[in-house]
Amino acid sequence: MPLSASNGAQICPCRGATFFSLPFLHLASPSRWGFCILGERYTESPQVGKRRAELCDLTCRGLYIEVRASNPGSGTYYLRYKAGGKTAHQSICKTSDISLSDARMKAAALKAEITLRGNLQSKTNTAQSMPTLDDYFQNTYLPHQKLHIKSSHSHESLYRRYLKDKWGTTPLDRIRRQDIQLHHNALLASGLAPATANHMVKQIKHLLGLAVSWGLIEKNEASRTKMFVENNKVEHHLNDAQLERLMTVLRTDENRRVCLIAMWLISTGARLGEALRSEWHQIDKENRVWRIPASNSKSKRVRIVPLNDSAMEVLAQLGTEGKQPHLFLSRTGERMTTISKVWGRLRLKAELPDLRIHDLRHQFASFLVNAGTPIYTVQEILGHSDPKITMRYSHLSTKSLQEAANNASVAIKGAIKKVA
Repeated sequence: MPLSASNGAQICPCRGATFFSLPFLHLASPSRWGFCILGERYTESPQVGKRRAELCDLTCRGLYIEVRASNPGSGTYYLRYKAGGKTAHQSICKTSDISLSDARMKAAALKAEITLRGNLQSKTNTAQSMPTLDDYFQNTYLPHQKLHIKSSHSHESLYRRYLKDKWGTTPLDRIRRQDIQLHHNALLASGLAPATANHMVKQIKHLLGLAVSWGLIEKNEASRTKMFVENNKVEHHLNDAQLERLMTVLRTDENRRVCLIAMWLISTGARLGEALRSEWHQIDKENRVWRIPASNSKSKRVRIVPLNDSAMEVLAQLGTEGKQPHLFLSRTGERMTTISKVWGRLRLKAELPDLRIHDLRHQFASFLVNAGTPIYTVQEILGHSDPKITMRYSHLSTKSLQEAANNASVAIKGAIKKVA
């Protein structure tokens, strides 16, 4: 039950403490609380057996007066506050030095200072704990990517070429959406293709997206970056004459190792890396299939590739079965790791200077589509997770388009005959 001061102010006990809300005046029943305040001066000490007592202000939260048994006629103003989850106490001055109203003003100023100091410390701690983009990429993002995707080296290349110099030393939470968009624009203005500039955005969007999911930052600043319209579908679909020149070179050139690899690629639609890592235990000659393990596949999934007659002919010419684990070997008997130099010579010999090794995969897909193979089947053979990707390989010939259009003509002529 609150007690009343002679001027109507209330004081309340709380865990052995006395509360006040107005300047100290004469208190009713003062002896009950172990001391009495007359004006702003203490005349009695705490209860017998207690070394100290508190008077807590209800107006200024955290402000209280401590009275000790050793000095019953005076007290000390204190401010109680939280710091780092713990209760702390800050002395202000003696009650004999300033009035209660002045003590409240000093307490309010002290609380503001403590709050500011805490905010600054919090920002400092956050800044110290927030990794830079380079730290995050090298120590967190890249190790994660190496476990989940086959082409982590492309992520390293993109980061080194387009992100490291721009934001490598910048804390993750200091990368801003406007800066990303400006950098994106600058890359296009420097002469890069729209698709290449978009690759930069896609990577930093993925970088920051994982940082959000891992709780390092609150939002992905790259999430709304507008992409450039891409038109980079380079089509190297070979016509009959070009295909004949290429086949002539691949069947007659003296470098049989590389020629057989190229024949394998155009016969199976495999990626170069999948072919160079292929081993004989993955080949089932009886059922005419090649089982590409997840560790060798870009999609990180097992893929079954049917082997046609052309592919079977390549296997018959290799001469490595039962001697070495890998299909394609170099002159030294080691696994072949690159063919770029020899391929450059072969394509010039075939008068196809712009034909890339990956275009052989395109050509294989074109063979299938032009033969009327359903897109889903083509997707499964090529190992695409999205049919939209497979559609890029559907380079239909003019003859196939004409045949498709003729189907409509047949239906129209049939309807005309019925009317006649």
